[in-house]
Amino acid sequence: MAEQVRRTAGDSKWFTEARFGMFIHWGLYAMGARHEWLQHNEQIPVPEYERRYFKHFNPDLYDPEMWAKTAANAGMKYFVITTKHHEGFCLWDSEYTDYKAPSTPCGKDLLKPMVDAYRNNGLRVGLYHSLIDWHHPQYTIDPHVGPYRNADRDKMNKTRNQAKYAEYLHNQVRELLTKFGKIDIMWFDFSYPKPDGSGKGRNEWQSEKLYKMVRELMPGVMLDDRLDLEKGWDIKTPEQFQPREWVTVNGQKVVWEACQTFSGSWGYHRDESSWRSVDELIRTLIDCVSKGGNLLLNVGPTARGEFDYRAIARLEGIGEWMRRHGRSIYGCTQAPAEFNVPENCKLTYNPAARRLYVHILAWPYRHLYLDGNAFADRVEYAQLLNDASEIGLGLEPWVADQMARKKIGKRQERSVVLQLPADKPSVTVPVVELFLKR
Repeated sequence: MAEQVRRTAGDSKWFTEARFGMFIHWGLYAMGARHEWLQHNEQIPVPEYERRYFKHFNPDLYDPEMWAKTAANAGMKYFVITTKHHEGFCLWDSEYTDYKAPSTPCGKDLLKPMVDAYRNNGLRVGLYHSLIDWHHPQYTIDPHVGPYRNADRDKMNKTRNQAKYAEYLHNQVRELLTKFGKIDIMWFDFSYPKPDGSGKGRNEWQSEKLYKMVRELMPGVMLDDRLDLEKGWDIKTPEQFQPREWVTVNGQKVVWEACQTFSGSWGYHRDESSWRSVDELIRTLIDCVSKGGNLLLNVGPTARGEFDYRAIARLEGIGEWMRRHGRSIYGCTQAPAEFNVPENCKLTYNPAARRLYVHILAWPYRHLYLDGNAFADRVEYAQLLNDASEIGLGLEPWVADQMARKKIGKRQERSVVLQLPADKPSVTVPVVELFLKR
């Protein structure tokens, strides 16, 4: 199966084994607490945005060690943090701007201790960096995104030079790739070229030059797909939806990662109430892995530097499930095509261990049918993963009877019957682990 997947320039081996990561959107917008795009949505001019938020930003409860432990306990294996979002505010002590955390009442670099904490807790490091910058004085105004899109753009753009902004962008990326140790993921966001030239894409970011620099500084880093380059990416990143099947490009399977939120916002949103349940989030993770992908699940910390209590509750619930079921996720991928997916189930497969995992989304009464000779010929043992208790194996009674009477042959299509307990195990999504014959 691995040979069918598009080769990556970056090191994708660890990535496709990790399967589960934490996205973090954190910036000045946490103070507004009503979506990370509030400057765009409400068309707040830069001076007003600075007056409200930049001059008062002070996350006094920020504890990166606690963040990292929360992610590790949830079963996450990597994280991606917004070093700078579209608002232009930087979490680290960049030498190219004063619009940064050390220049606020906070008075310190917030990125370095975060990177150190996550790395020390065994997580790989990913840096998100916005290509867009609504704050920078050289960033040209366009009609699509930003606080000034309805203003007199021609007049404002007379003093702006996108090439100078691109130089600033590249300088900051160089900082990120040289001052924080090994970076495992570089997550750029985002391009929006338009046929009439009014948007921004590879030319405005000087993406080819940027890509070359990134590869020279960090050859093994995994790159997302938002630089507007046909070949300059490793990961496809469907956002806020679940693909129907393994993501492909030109008919070829690719490395992919679904990036999703707990609710409808990436940044902290105090009044957002459409939070997803632990059960649904676990099923989303399983669904990603069953289609050969990862899940990057987002947290939006508060302006005081804490994870929202609703996020903590869900991460704890996911972690409780992952503690017992992680081996049906880590190192797993889509099951070989010869294994039919049972009703109300998802399959994942660990090719190194030669084990199949049946994730049972709706608990049946006593029996689960695994149809097809692939199961009948290869399954040698079954157990519930949460407690390693044996699950009985059998053939459908009429098939067993006919085989005993030698009226049908072994190659006739058969089904394995899993003999389940009547009561659903006390876990969110039960998993049956199938040991395959070698």
